[in-house]
Amino acid sequence: MKLNWAELLVVNNPSRVFQQKFEIGWMRKHARLAPGGSFLEIGCGRGAGASIIRRQFCPGFLCAMDLDPLMIRRAFHYLRPQELQNISFCAADALNLPYPDGAFDAVFGFGVLHHIPNWQGALAEVGRVLKPYGTYFLEELYPTLYQNFITRHILLHPTQNRFRGQELKKALDAANFLVHASLELNLFGILAVLKKAC
Repeated sequence: MKLNWAELLVVNNPSRVFQQKFEIGWMRKHARLAPGGSFLEIGCGRGAGASIIRRQFCPGFLCAMDLDPLMIRRAFHYLRPQELQNISFCAADALNLPYPDGAFDAVFGFGVLHHIPNWQGALAEVGRVLKPYGTYFLEELYPTLYQNFITRHILLHPTQNRFRGQELKKALDAANFLVHASLELNLFGILAVLKKAC
């Protein structure tokens, strides 16, 4: 699901960059990745996350993917020329990732799943494109934040098949992800580092 005007303002403001710096720093403390790996960011938005991932984890190759071609164009212009050397961009659907099985050492998703009506299918796709024992870095929000009295009238999100902590953890388990580390605020959301079981 593409973002509406209000959510574009939320995710493209400077405070979101600081938030992602904190989140990626926390993730890096809980999962060291060997430099030079192949990484995928699903829902890259304007490219701020890709820039931080590149600095923190030093991938050999990073694919920045988003459903919205406009966001792909923004990401291309947001990143500095020297950052573009090992980054490719792709407009694609998280339910049909255009990559072969086991293509990536790590997948990053910052607040993406709660925008997808069939989020369980997207989790299965993440598992498919990860190598065995690959790492899934996850930031997710719960409906308390985006479907409350105020935000449900401003932000655009699916209303059916939503998840909170328990539903998300069951789906991660069903998709063969093991929780390596997590930081959860029960009413708001979760940060997690997950490992593909096999």
